[in-house]
Amino acid sequence: MDHLKQLIREIPDWPKPGILFYDITTLMKDHKGFSEVIAGLQTGVSPADVDVVLGIEARGFFFAPTVAHSMGKGFIPVRKPKKLPWETESVQYALEYGFDTLEIHKDAVQPGQRVLIVDDVLATGGTAAAVAQLVEKLGGKVAGFAFVIELDFLSGRDKLNGYPVHSLVHY
Repeated sequence: MDHLKQLIREIPDWPKPGILFYDITTLMKDHKGFSEVIAGLQTGVSPADVDVVLGIEARGFFFAPTVAHSMGKGFIPVRKPKKLPWETESVQYALEYGFDTLEIHKDAVQPGQRVLIVDDVLATGGTAAAVAQLVEKLGGKVAGFAFVIELDFLSGRDKLNGYPVHSLVHY
């Protein structure tokens, strides 16, 4: 899937100096590329091993609902605090400098449900690991992770040890 790199715009020094940002909007506007991504995100796990697909706010929402629809599964959003209207379960996780919090509806994952977690980028792995904690806190099982991009030099996969991880494009 390295040919998809040609559809991803690289923006140096954004959002701050020294950061090379991988802009997926250019990939998403290309019908063929976007279709390949949706198909590719499903190849890391058998649909028979997934009960529901979860997407992480915000860019995971670009891909997870379409993957869920394509697999014939439901979609669950994980959001930043105070964005979900029902009772929530939350997890706080460490960032490079500080903490962040994510929330899920308490009834979103049923005990024993197998959940495919989809997001745009695997960087340090902190967000993905926190979402796995949320799924397991509700009694679900992580069927695997699917990412469009993985930044290998940040070793985020190490924080997801024990879970199947599938990434389409590696930098």
